[in-house]
Amino acid sequence: MDSYRNSDPRPPIMQGSPPAMVPPKLDWDRPPWNRWAFQHIREILPTAEVWRGNGHRHRLERAEVDLDGLAVEDSEGKPTTLAGLLDETYTDGFLVLKHGKVAYERYFNGMDERTLHLSQSMAKSVTGAVFGILAGRGLIDPARPVTDYLPELAATGWAGASVQHVLDMTTGVRFSEEYTDRYSDIGQVDVATGWKPVPPGSDPDFRWPSHMFELILGLRDTVRPHGAAFEYRSIETDVLAFIMERVTGKRLAQLVSEELWQKLGADESACFTVDSAGYALADGGFNATLRDYARFGQMILENGGGIVPAGWIETTRNGKHGPDFSASLPEGSYRNQFWIEDPGSRALMCRGVFGQMIHMDWNTGMVVVKLSTWPDFSNLAYSTATLKAVHAIAAALL
Repeated sequence: MDSYRNSDPRPPIMQGSPPAMVPPKLDWDRPPWNRWAFQHIREILPTAEVWRGNGHRHRLERAEVDLDGLAVEDSEGKPTTLAGLLDETYTDGFLVLKHGKVAYERYFNGMDERTLHLSQSMAKSVTGAVFGILAGRGLIDPARPVTDYLPELAATGWAGASVQHVLDMTTGVRFSEEYTDRYSDIGQVDVATGWKPVPPGSDPDFRWPSHMFELILGLRDTVRPHGAAFEYRSIETDVLAFIMERVTGKRLAQLVSEELWQKLGADESACFTVDSAGYALADGGFNATLRDYARFGQMILENGGGIVPAGWIETTRNGKHGPDFSASLPEGSYRNQFWIEDPGSRALMCRGVFGQMIHMDWNTGMVVVKLSTWPDFSNLAYSTATLKAVHAIAAALL
């Protein structure tokens, strides 16, 4: 089935009683089902609450500017408006903070200010931020071997890797991030996390992992020396999360609540999807509201806001990879679970498949959050047009 943009009539997914269209368990994250599913994860999968606590809500002041008609380029490089681009790129929520104030906020596709939206791999940066807090306390030393914290990994590809290698995704562990292959390593993550059932017709002799740590223990091969090169592999974030849980004795959802979400003054409690062993999926299972993602971005922009050590943020902005880092970020780099746009701006980015993004730029004092449900895992034209639009917004708000 084709997906649909915000300006198109929406198919009645989960509408009516009983619903006329129910997302299939094997394809709930694919089009058109993801347009409903990414805002309703708690109705699809088991989750653990990331409690916002009983404390203050950080009020976002407003200084709104109507940017709907701002001239930008569409995915083909043709003139359009910001409103047109947001429609073209399957946007669910879009928010711009300028110097901490809401300059522009739009919701689409049934989303509103209280809706929790799946972050996909932006969850990696949330995990990395909490990791920085624990490292700042001396609970974890990034220079030490992974096996100092998880000795079980001595029999895996992580043997000999440092924690910093894992943070920067420069270990040599063999892991296939082929999203469209249900039998790839990342496809096995879908099964291990409980996101998906075992694909029909699977080899009956193949042993699918029953939870995430079992999958990690089965990754025994390397393809290069640790530290030799960057390769994006989601499983690295999960290794970090198990280290965090091991040294604190707390589960990841509790850590993110206590160390980050309560201190941010979030509007709403967030949540993580959890596997059969109760492990919260650090690499992509986090869900939160548009405004709370913006609060997270603003905290990073304020050099940690007294929550994450400022030194950790500064180190994170100094990635070492590139040139020709990736098609969408040719001058980019990666550090401590964040993307760096280029060595000039050193703007940080959180990114997730199907079009999730938080962009934080110190030079412009601006945070931009885009939550989406693209029909494809990745789309270079959408990514490029969105980043150009961020720069056009920055110029308009000078």
